[in-house]
Amino acid sequence: MNRALLSLFFYANLAIVLTIAGYRVYLYASAPDSSALLVGQIEAIEAEVAGDRPLRFAVVGEGNNSIGVLERQIIPRVNSSGLDFVVSAGNLVSGGGEDKYRALLGTLSHLDIPYLLTFGENEYEEFGSARFYQRFGPHFYSFALPQARLVFLDATGRTPTDWQERWLRDILQVDSPKPVLVFVGHPLVPPEQETLFEPDVGAWSESTNRDRLLALLSDLGVDMVVSAGAATFSDQTVGGVRHIVTGGAGGFVLNDDASFYHYLEVSISEGDISVEMMRVDTAPTPLMRQIEGLWFFVYSLFYVGWLNFLLIFSAFVIAGMYLYNRLFRERRYYPDYDSRVAVDLGRPLKVVMFTNTYLPFIGGVAISVDRLKKGLEKLGHEVLVVAPAYGQHVEETGVVRVPALIEAGGLIRVANPLHPRTWQAVRQFGPDVIHLHHPFWLGSLGHRMARRLNVPAIFTYHTRLEQYAHTIPLPGVLFRNVIAHWLVRRFANSCDEIIVPTPVTRDYVRLIGVDRPVHVHPTGVEIERFLPQEPCQLAALRSRHNPDGRKILVTVSRLSKEKNLDFLIAAMRELKDRHAPPFRLLVIGDGEERAHLTRTIRDKDLTSEVSLVGSVSEHHIPDYLGLSDLFVFASTSETQGMVILEAMAAGLPVVAVNASGVDAFVQNRRTGVLTEENIEVWTDAVHALLVNRSERHAMARAALEEARQHSVERFSTDIARVYQTAIGARSKSKRNGALRSS
Repeated sequence: MNRALLSLFFYANLAIVLTIAGYRVYLYASAPDSSALLVGQIEAIEAEVAGDRPLRFAVVGEGNNSIGVLERQIIPRVNSSGLDFVVSAGNLVSGGGEDKYRALLGTLSHLDIPYLLTFGENEYEEFGSARFYQRFGPHFYSFALPQARLVFLDATGRTPTDWQERWLRDILQVDSPKPVLVFVGHPLVPPEQETLFEPDVGAWSESTNRDRLLALLSDLGVDMVVSAGAATFSDQTVGGVRHIVTGGAGGFVLNDDASFYHYLEVSISEGDISVEMMRVDTAPTPLMRQIEGLWFFVYSLFYVGWLNFLLIFSAFVIAGMYLYNRLFRERRYYPDYDSRVAVDLGRPLKVVMFTNTYLPFIGGVAISVDRLKKGLEKLGHEVLVVAPAYGQHVEETGVVRVPALIEAGGLIRVANPLHPRTWQAVRQFGPDVIHLHHPFWLGSLGHRMARRLNVPAIFTYHTRLEQYAHTIPLPGVLFRNVIAHWLVRRFANSCDEIIVPTPVTRDYVRLIGVDRPVHVHPTGVEIERFLPQEPCQLAALRSRHNPDGRKILVTVSRLSKEKNLDFLIAAMRELKDRHAPPFRLLVIGDGEERAHLTRTIRDKDLTSEVSLVGSVSEHHIPDYLGLSDLFVFASTSETQGMVILEAMAAGLPVVAVNASGVDAFVQNRRTGVLTEENIEVWTDAVHALLVNRSERHAMARAALEEARQHSVERFSTDIARVYQTAIGARSKSKRNGALRSS
């Protein structure tokens, strides 16, 4: 089947699911105001049967919102039989949901006589007890007529049994010649016939509870107990009390000798009770009756619960299409080398980049985008960056600022993806490729533009989204284990080429199911910027941050939870307790955790050893690195850890927690030390380098040598090659498509 048609079918069913879910919310929010309907029914019955004339009424059980049997077969017969009222012995609805109760009100509107309801298991489930109480009245009640007393019990467990039993003693202790009929939602005596489904169980199903109630009913002189809860008819006498089970008003019956459609006609005259079982037969043969019973059951489910039917059907369709996609859609696990041919357009490339963060925001993605932009422009290419606006608008060459919808914190911006100027600027620029640096928001906007303009979409996976579960208003485990990976996979597979900074990250995107071509290219570093700084600049920094000549540790990090800075501060406390050479840690960066970290530093008595420097201009970062002796890092959420490469370019050895994005550059015991996320072990590594100058200097030289392999020039050239490869692959695909159609 055509993939576009499958997608349409999938999203149509998804829309059905969401629409039905919304409609169900509407049902609950707009419940009818009707209340205490049974009060009016009892008053109508009392007015109708005044005097000593015989009392005649119908009893139905297991109505289950049946349309075919209850509404279309039994109710017309009851209306034409001259009966005084009708009683439900329980399970008149198929469930306690709002839609079931609304359907029940529609069915009851067909009655020409009053009705009384027993609170059964079906009325109770799906939070139905509140709906029953609101619309009809209490879950147990009683009233007396001249001919008899009728008692309705709550067998669901909603009302305590000891309370109801005490209530029974109170209302029945007066010796009266009137017959007493008790209605209860589940059988107190097992039916004589076995049924396909076990009878309902409830508050008096346990043998001790049941025997206690049976003895009480016998002692109080109850004449008859009528119950639903089983799709059969049974009439037995136990302890002098007649027990009738009636369950043929619409539940799933087999239409055989044990299970069949029926209702009861009860007559009470001068203290005598007469019960006649009225069988409802329509089909002429037993086989046809069984087929008819199954049809009535399914028809009722569909008629009353058609929303549920569609919901379940659509859910199955979505699940089936998902499985089809997983099992039968072709996947490319190996590169298609025939189509990976770079195309030189004979002119500079025109590249549009979409990013959710950009300068002046200081962060890994923003700096990476800026370096790539400058590197490509240095190679002669044209670049347009689409990024959020930060504060007052300033004209910038090659940058389109999108107005912010939301401003959070100092520099976090959520841009307006519907801003019309963005589309206009990109169209006028006329890109050859569109490079996306986030899999959502402006990244999604860029993706739509790439498809509209029919140019390749390139996606760089910068950020481990699952590490940001604490910032998302969803259950953290759900986002971390499912949604984050699904989001990355779905977005990446809709792009032409994927760029990742490290081999470990490439392995991750393959593991989660990305089957597009993946290129490993770490963001380059501007080596010249990090060469030894001017002595006067270092002297000024030293007098401000290190006047007492300590060893300087430095880290560059946003002050946020995923950067693991609490670990770093705890290690500094451990280092101080070991009486290590005097040191001071400079934490460069800012963020929402600043207040928390300030308190932690104070509480651990580290105000002299740890300094939160705050945000520092990108141009001044090399000065701070040049001042330092050792770069330390504890984050486990990086895809690359670009600040580590910068520290190495400044000739600093690195001590870091061994994690993805770090191990690609730090060669253990050569350019730095990688440890497990253990404070004791990590502190051992820092302490050893602080006291061993020769090893520290050897690692510094090796770090600088490694950093030189990752220059911005090389990085920009490699990314331009990816662009040209994407253009070539798309051109070949167009040619092949034209050949197939000709």
